Amino acid sequence: MTVSSMSRRRRARALFRFLGPGLVAGAADDDPSGIATYSQAGAQFGYGLLWTVVLTWPFMVAVQLISARIGRVTGHGIAGNIRQTLPQPVLIGLVSLLLVANIINIAADVAAMGEALQLVVGGGQHGYALLFGIGCVLLQVFVPYRKYAPILKWLTLVLFSYVATVFTVHVDWAQALRATFLPSLSLSPDYLLVVVAVFGTTISPYLFFWQASQEVEEMDRQHRRPLRDLKRGGALEIDRIAIDTSLGMAFSNVVAFFIMVTTAVTLNAHGIKDIQTSAQAAEALRPLAGDLTFLLFTLGIVGTGLLAVPVLAGSAAYGLAEALGWRATLEAKPSKAIGFYAIIGLATLLGVLIGFTPIDPIKMLFWSAVINGIIAVPMIVAMMVLVSDKAVMQRFLIPKSLTIAGWMAAGIMTLVVLALCWSALW
Repeated sequence: MTVSSMSRRRRARALFRFLGPGLVAGAADDDPSGIATYSQAGAQFGYGLLWTVVLTWPFMVAVQLISARIGRVTGHGIAGNIRQTLPQPVLIGLVSLLLVANIINIAADVAAMGEALQLVVGGGQHGYALLFGIGCVLLQVFVPYRKYAPILKWLTLVLFSYVATVFTVHVDWAQALRATFLPSLSLSPDYLLVVVAVFGTTISPYLFFWQASQEVEEMDRQHRRPLRDLKRGGALEIDRIAIDTSLGMAFSNVVAFFIMVTTAVTLNAHGIKDIQTSAQAAEALRPLAGDLTFLLFTLGIVGTGLLAVPVLAGSAAYGLAEALGWRATLEAKPSKAIGFYAIIGLATLLGVLIGFTPIDPIKMLFWSAVINGIIAVPMIVAMMVLVSDKAVMQRFLIPKSLTIAGWMAAGIMTLVVLALCWSALW
């Protein structure tokens, strides 16, 4: 091995260690529910919705930066700050919405993981879903955060399977790029429904809670103080959060872009336009794009689910435990944070059990993204109130550019949801 190659490897390892909550949040955004949404977008509209992953990126970065700053500056998660600052009904309402959305999302993800593994090895999908759910809970409960966080970071690499799939099919890149930057818009209900779903699965409330709390976990693990307690300094931490979050969200949207492109040139091009689960997309790809594309796509579903389900259950636990004033950390032993770990277990169990009911998992996958899109609006508004309060942020009030981007994110999400409601009524 040459000196230059060793140097590159050291730099790559250093960058990987440098990245953390932002990278994991971005990767968890591409969960099986998200894969289903992007697959449906590509299958139903071809290249027609590629513009959404470009438009959402700066707003994803903005809201995740805001959530991460809340955690690192205050030393508390989002629910903990709302509990101290905003009226109790606001706290109860937001945490309740988060719990409902996350449990539905967990149900959709574990069902998709079970179905995906069934496609590869056979057997019963419900049994696989149950095993995935139990495995995710055991890891969170019995593996300390300092050992668990690297596992989540390594799991982000599974998303490269979706980068690989696009190179196994023929893509008209000129047409794809034209549709990305010069889109043809529509006000049809079907079009708006998929747009809401894409926005909901990219700008997802559970990621707000997760990243804020992960910044607190990292702070505690390194025995550091909240930034607002420091009389000076803190700029390097703010810069780290900006780099970590920007790269994590870019990674997330590049993967989403490639999933849309892959399904556009295979499924849409062959008239298959009704794909509403990630496993359906994988199965439909096999005869059109070959076994390699099918295998990469399918194993990606399982890998992203193993990353996303703990994030979903963990963010629900952070939110509810902080709202109740309980200890909320993945670093504590189970006996020291019983309520927190109980919420993780219960949320995951309820998600798994929903998969055993007559509720259609196909609809559940897609509508979980729509629900996230709707409830993101009050979540972003609450965060904007927090980061605009000097009593909360002290000398770390967010810059004007980030304030504008945050409110624009709330405004765009509101407009998209209103457009969906208007089109449904008329």
